[in-house]
Amino acid sequence: MLIPLPAAKKQLLVLCIDGRVVQVINSFSVDTNRAFEAMPRVINEAISMSTSANSQSSCEKPETPLFFFLGALVVLVTLVILIFVIRKLLRTEWMTKFLLQSGNHQAADLGEQFHTIIYFKFQMLRKATKNFHQDNFLGRGGFGLVYMGKLEDGRIVAVKKLAIEKSQQGETEFLAEVKMITSIQHKNLVRLVGCCSDGDQRLLVYEYMKNKSLDLILYGKSDQFLNWSTRSQIILGIAKGLQYLHEDSHFRIVHRDIKASNILLDSKFQPRISDFGLARFFPEDQAYLSTNFAGTLGYTAPEYAIKGELSEKADIYSFGVLVLEIISCRKNTDLTLNSDMQYLPEYAWKLFERSKVLDLVDPRLREDGFLERDVMQTIQVAFLCLQPHADLRPAMSEVVAMLTCRVDMTATPLKPTFLNRRRRKQENWETISDVFPSPQQSDSLSGTRPTN
Repeated sequence: MLIPLPAAKKQLLVLCIDGRVVQVINSFSVDTNRAFEAMPRVINEAISMSTSANSQSSCEKPETPLFFFLGALVVLVTLVILIFVIRKLLRTEWMTKFLLQSGNHQAADLGEQFHTIIYFKFQMLRKATKNFHQDNFLGRGGFGLVYMGKLEDGRIVAVKKLAIEKSQQGETEFLAEVKMITSIQHKNLVRLVGCCSDGDQRLLVYEYMKNKSLDLILYGKSDQFLNWSTRSQIILGIAKGLQYLHEDSHFRIVHRDIKASNILLDSKFQPRISDFGLARFFPEDQAYLSTNFAGTLGYTAPEYAIKGELSEKADIYSFGVLVLEIISCRKNTDLTLNSDMQYLPEYAWKLFERSKVLDLVDPRLREDGFLERDVMQTIQVAFLCLQPHADLRPAMSEVVAMLTCRVDMTATPLKPTFLNRRRRKQENWETISDVFPSPQQSDSLSGTRPTN
């Protein structure tokens, strides 16, 4: 029989379990023996209650943050999509408006192509080039000067500023080059980053090529030396780029201005064909296009310069001249040399007839060393590209195969037809005109492309 003590009062026993205060006993007797006997059971019940509370809490808490996270994610994705759509609409609207204002009717054809490039404001490009400072001058391209620029995101680009204020031809070149280069993509073709049409300013923005243009190396304006392996790589890369333009792209394209200054070199001396202002889309069912001459004398096929017959074989002739320049490291025309050496293709053929064609090779290359067989084969490919009649010249796919030794060299080149530029007498042009009649005065489709 328990005897209540005067001091017996309600007590509170608390336990701390996992950092949580749990009330275990809120009233117990002063009978300490019974209290301690009941203690294990009470503690077990308290732990069970605490574990249950923890489980319930962990299930309920994440619900609210999860909803917030999913909602924020949906909003973010929606904003990104809206920004992308708005930018595409603005680009298309800008270029279509510009083409219509300029009186050009190609807007319908160009709309989709301009989604792949960036529209720059003139002030942005002026800042990038430090107001087109002379220290950033890279060279002269078709109808304009080219400057190096650094964009706000740190990218280095080449900015071509077209001189359209002096000639409407610059406006035509701007449209032609943007249309052309946004239609094609190949590792041996320069990539257009964006363009600018702001008032009377027309600018084209290209990826920057660290080693600039090939002519700076070939014509002694740079101390860089190219060994045979690098020169062979450049020749093959140009050939592959032309093969893509002529045969592998969605469009049949003639560049019309293949020359050393239009070949850019990246950090690994991989070539990129540039300057598409004179390039032409070509109908698939036509053998040639009769048009007024445009291009650079010295690289021009005779049937195009004299008769005005343009086909991809004009590019192949220009490629042949360029190959000889790369091997000899000199310009195709140099009036400071002896008369029999002034025109490179003519001089090379004379050496070929005398079985001394290796005398054409750059003296520094002879000192460095090269495989004679490879150089001889490349020179022979160049002569095949310089054949007097277009149908005798190989297609670029055949040229690539010959350069990579995938086919045997069985064809023997004929003597090329040379445009005599040393003596500007009428009889010289008349002599050539006996073989190639006078050019037509307007663009028209002529001939029928033979079926294979």
